[in-house]
Amino acid sequence: MNELIAGWTLFSPWSWLAAAAVLAGLEILTPGAFMIWLAGAAVVNAAIVAVVAPGWEAQLLLFVALAVNAVLVARMLARRQGTGRDPGLNRRTDRLIGCLVQVVDPIVGGRGRVQVGDSPWMATGPDLAAGASARVIGIEGTTLVVEGA
Repeated sequence: MNELIAGWTLFSPWSWLAAAAVLAGLEILTPGAFMIWLAGAAVVNAAIVAVVAPGWEAQLLLFVALAVNAVLVARMLARRQGTGRDPGLNRRTDRLIGCLVQVVDPIVGGRGRVQVGDSPWMATGPDLAAGASARVIGIEGTTLVVEGA
C-alpha cells in the first residue's frame, strides 16, 4: 500500500481530475451542496501537481487548503447575493403589485380588463377608459385591483 501511495498512480494529476469529476457528479446528484467547490479545488490541485509534482503529503495538504478556501469563498458569495429565496415564488401575481398596466377594456362600474405583458387580466378599480394607464395595487384571486396612474 505504501508503494501505491508513494507512487504516481494514486496521486497523479489524472487522479485529481478524476476526483474532480466524481465531486462534480455528486453536485449534480445533490444540487445546492458545495461539492462543486471541492471539484474546483481538485482541478486546481491537479494543475499544481502537473507542474510542481509535490509528494503525496503535500498534495493532500494543498487540496485541503484549496478546499477550505473554496468553501469560504462560496459562503462569502452566497451571503453577498442573499439567501436566493424568492418569497413570491408560488405567488407570482404578487410580483405584479406596483406594475404599470394599460386598460384594454374600459373599467366601468368597477370592472374591466387590463393588459399585463402579452395577457389581458380582469381588473377592478375606478372607472378608466380604454388605453389609460393604471397601477396594480392589489390582487383578489385572479383579478387585479388597479388605480389610475
